[in-house]
Amino acid sequence: MSINKRTKSQISTHAIERIYVTMRHLFNRGFYKPMGVSGKTLRDALLTLQPEIYGSIAEDKTELEGLLYIIDRLPHGIEECRFINLTADEGYLNSHFKTIIPAKRRRNCYRIDKDQMNIEITRGRSDIYDVLTHLTFMFIESHKIANKVLINENDEMTREWSNLENVVVNNKKISKNEREVLYTHLSSILERSFEEIQAADSNFSTNSQPNRLFNIIYWMGKLALNESLEDKKYVITFSPLLSERIGHHIYGEVWATNIKKVLDEKELLHRPIHIISANMHSVMNSIYAPIFSSTKNKGLDLFEMLSKPKHDDLQKKIKKGASLKGLTFIKDTSGTNIDVQIIDAEKIDFDKTAYKLSDVEGEKPVIIVMDYAFGEQAYETMDELLKPYFTGEREKHHLNVASISIMGKAGILEGGKGDIMIPRAHIFEGTADNYPFKNELNVNDFTDSGIKVFKGTMVTVLGTSLQNRDILEFFHKSTWQVIGLEMEGAHYQKAIQAASKIRGNINKEVKVRYAYYASDNPLETGSTLASGGLGTSGVRPTYIITQKILEQIF
Repeated sequence: MSINKRTKSQISTHAIERIYVTMRHLFNRGFYKPMGVSGKTLRDALLTLQPEIYGSIAEDKTELEGLLYIIDRLPHGIEECRFINLTADEGYLNSHFKTIIPAKRRRNCYRIDKDQMNIEITRGRSDIYDVLTHLTFMFIESHKIANKVLINENDEMTREWSNLENVVVNNKKISKNEREVLYTHLSSILERSFEEIQAADSNFSTNSQPNRLFNIIYWMGKLALNESLEDKKYVITFSPLLSERIGHHIYGEVWATNIKKVLDEKELLHRPIHIISANMHSVMNSIYAPIFSSTKNKGLDLFEMLSKPKHDDLQKKIKKGASLKGLTFIKDTSGTNIDVQIIDAEKIDFDKTAYKLSDVEGEKPVIIVMDYAFGEQAYETMDELLKPYFTGEREKHHLNVASISIMGKAGILEGGKGDIMIPRAHIFEGTADNYPFKNELNVNDFTDSGIKVFKGTMVTVLGTSLQNRDILEFFHKSTWQVIGLEMEGAHYQKAIQAASKIRGNINKEVKVRYAYYASDNPLETGSTLASGGLGTSGVRPTYIITQKILEQIF
C-alpha cells in the first residue's frame, strides 16, 4: 500500500474524530448555526462518514428509515423549531411548560414557544453527541426537501408542495384516495417510490398523529426554505449552566447518594451487594413472576407473555407482590433518568422461584438493579455508586460489593438479532484504551439455550449512530477480533477497575459479568437499528442472560 493512500476505515475513523472535536469546540463556543459556516465541518464529516444508520444521507433521495429512527429519539415538534437550546436541569420541570419525553430516548424537553425547543442534558457528553448528530442529519435531509420543491429563482414552489402544505397547515382530514394522491406527491419530493412512501406513512403514523409523516416532511422543508429564502437560520445554543456542569458528576453523585441512603435506612449497607445494570423488568420478573402469577405459562413462555402490553394488569400484580417481598423501587429524581430496584434476598420465598440459595447460613445477598446508563454516563454513575457512603456522623462505609453484572443490547458483527455476545475485553473506539477482564459468564453457560453465542472483544463506540461498514469490518476482521459494538462497556469497566484495583473502594477480587444480546447487525443490509426493534425476539435472550446472572449470584 502506498504510504499516502488511506484505507476507507482510516478515512471513516478520521471523520469520526473530526465530528467529536468539532462538537466539543462548538459546545465550548456556546452556540452555532448548523447549516452555516460554523456547522460546515460537522456536516462534511457526517457526509464523508455516511453512517449505516443514516442510510442514503449522501444521496439526493430522502432517507426515511433513518429519519424515523432519529424522530423517535428527538422531542415531538422539533422539526417545527428554528432555535434549539441544550440546557442542564434548570428547573423547567416546575414551570408551566409541558414536559416532552421522546418515544425512544429518556430526556426531558420543553417547547418554549412556536420557534424554540429546549432539550435537557443530564446524562453527560454522550447525550450531547447523540442529539447533535441526529439534528445534523435532520438538517441535511430538510435541505434535500427544500431543493426539490423550489422550481426557479423566483421562489416558485412545485404543485406537489402546495398540495402538501394545504393538508398540513389546514390540518385536513383526508380520505384514502386523497392520502394516495399525497403519496404520489411525496414520491416526487422525496425521490422515493409510491410503495416506500406508503410503508413510511404506516411506520410514522400513531393513534394521535395519523398524518405524522406529512407533518414532519412539511415542517422540515418549510424551515429549510425559510433558511434559504429568508435567511432565517437554524441556531443551536448551549446554556451556560450546562457548560458549567458537564463532566462534573453532579447528577451521578446525587443519584448514588439516594441509593446508599435507602440501603442505610433498610440496614443493608453491610450485606453482600450485587449490582446489575439491566432493564427494569427482567430481574424482577425472573424472581417474582413465578410467585405472583397464577397463569399456566411457565419459564420463557411466561416472560414472553408479560412483555405484551395486554398483560399490563398481571405485570402490576407482580410489581405489587414484589414490593411486599423485598423489592424497593427508587424512582430517579436526580436527573440521571436511571431508576433503581433494591432486592433483599432475605425476604424472597425461594421455594416458589426457579432459584436456590447455595449459602443458606451466610448473609443473604442484596441486589441493586440499575436501569441502562447512556454512553459516558456509565462511568459517572458506576464511579459514584462504588464510592464509600458517609453517614450523618461522617462515618465511612465501604459497600460490600460482591459482583457487578452488565447486561444490555449491542450491535453484532457475526450472527444476527437475538444472538448473545460474551466479551473478554472492551476496547474504546478512537483510542488504544483497552480493558481486559475475567468474565464470570462463559459460552458454556448458554449451551442448552438454543441461541447462538459468540465470545470475543467488544468495542465501546462514541455513538452507535456514527458507525459505518468500513470501520466495523476493520474491527471485525483485524486482530482486534471484535464481535460487537455498544456504548457503555469500557466506561463501566474503567470505573470498576479504578474502584477495585487502585482506589480500594471495593473488594479487588470483585466478580464481573458482561453479556449482550444482539439488537441488530450493522454489517447486514436492512438489519441496522433504523430497520426496527427486536420485538418479542429480544425476550428470550434477555431472560436467559438474566437467569444465568441470578444463578451465579444465588
